Amino acid sequence: MTTVMSRAEQRGASFSTLMAAVVRRLPWGLSGVVPPSFLGFVLINGFTFCVDLVLLTVLRSWVGLPIWLAITIAYCAAFGLSYVLNRKLNFRSHGEVGPQVALYVAVVAVNYLVWILGVGAGLSALGVEYHVSRVIAGACEAVYMYCALRWLVFRTRE
Repeated sequence: MTTVMSRAEQRGASFSTLMAAVVRRLPWGLSGVVPPSFLGFVLINGFTFCVDLVLLTVLRSWVGLPIWLAITIAYCAAFGLSYVLNRKLNFRSHGEVGPQVALYVAVVAVNYLVWILGVGAGLSALGVEYHVSRVIAGACEAVYMYCALRWLVFRTRE
């Protein structure tokens, strides 16, 4: 039986194929260690992190919002985008959206409290320039979020 893929499924398949092709070409034996979904996560979340920083800059420096509110708004917008892109392109999940979103919200809430407010706003309160503190927090959250997305939110159920 032949199935017809939707445009979104075709984009997801193309993205996965590209990530697998790039990983196969990694040097120093990394191709056997780095999963294609990790490379996809790095690219998607690198993009959404840039969206986060642009929004943070606009909201803090141009609009003049308090740092906690600027961080929160930018963070929520970027993570909403990250969920959609990771679900469709990277992990190509077909799980039920409702339970997945509920789990994602819980994972993001922990991430927000620990890494974004705890580390990001904490370092800023200690005098670290807010862009630098956000980058440091972003490095910590990247490891946490990849693990949570791969093994909790978008895990495949056999």
